[in-house]
Amino acid sequence: MSAANHGEATMQPPISEYAKFMKNLIPADIPETYTLKLMFKDVASDKNIRNGIIAFRDFLHLFCDRLISDGDMYAKPKRTKNPDSYPFLHDVNQMLIHIGYHDKLADSGGSLLVTESAPKISAPKQKECLRFLTLCGFVFAGEEFMEVTYPAAPILLTGLKALSVASKELYVQFVNNAHNLFRCDYRVMQAEDVDMLDVLTDILHPLPEEIQKFAFELHKRYVDMGMTCATLYDNAVHFVYAYTAKSRKALSVRDIYSKRVWQFHYSMKYGFSIFVRAKKTEKYADVIENFPLYLQEKITRGYGCDRKLRNERCQGGCQGIRIPLDDSIVDMKQDIKIWLDNEMPSAL
Repeated sequence: MSAANHGEATMQPPISEYAKFMKNLIPADIPETYTLKLMFKDVASDKNIRNGIIAFRDFLHLFCDRLISDGDMYAKPKRTKNPDSYPFLHDVNQMLIHIGYHDKLADSGGSLLVTESAPKISAPKQKECLRFLTLCGFVFAGEEFMEVTYPAAPILLTGLKALSVASKELYVQFVNNAHNLFRCDYRVMQAEDVDMLDVLTDILHPLPEEIQKFAFELHKRYVDMGMTCATLYDNAVHFVYAYTAKSRKALSVRDIYSKRVWQFHYSMKYGFSIFVRAKKTEKYADVIENFPLYLQEKITRGYGCDRKLRNERCQGGCQGIRIPLDDSIVDMKQDIKIWLDNEMPSAL
């Protein structure tokens, strides 16, 4: 699904650069109160789990900072068709899930006791993972880390336990980026319905306030006009909008994604962008003529596979027409609304 894996091998950025991307995916604000699904009642109290998740979120900032400073000792860039894939991060993630899911939380909540053999990671790679986690504050005692502690914030282990259960039992492939703890996806654990505006706020929080405000205006405008929004994670974040009013069946997130008209998109390769899958441009060509020249050229160029359409390297063209979410978008705000309005079914 990701535009990064479309056939041509490229050199990966250093893992320190990917860590900066990861850091932006960590929730900026986690509420202090929300109700958890009943399945977590056997892990700990809601309060302890919530506090543990906040502690784990704080750990992730430290984890990313350590990757930025020391990550090149553990993962060297390589030439690959999927530059967003770092096996070291996959192994660390699997190790954390194993620690949280299979180990038993002590009555005090201050340690995890291993109850099953290690995940399917080679012994040398396991040692690398544990060494890096030790740099980040974990302590492993006994043979094959029989006891796991995190002295700086013992409650973190409760959060790790709950998040690991969620990753195994609630995450969905290509929806939550299955088994990825690095996003600290506490919302999948909530008993309440998720507020999509809160999700969008989390995704766009690194952007300047004026651009965020414009994004929220777009969200409200098109939800009010009847569009359905959903989030999907692969090697990028997709916050998509689709018109589903005429659907005769309940739609999965993948279904909504396949029907998307436009989306907010965040990836290491393209940064923050809007992608629009414009299909009616010939019906409002006279409107496009009034847009700024930059936007006119983007729309006229169209979208699709870059290699097939223009014999160019992959630039994510199959995702839609890409407009960066940067300062340049501020002067085009009204034009983008008019453009998206003309792509709505009601514009037929």
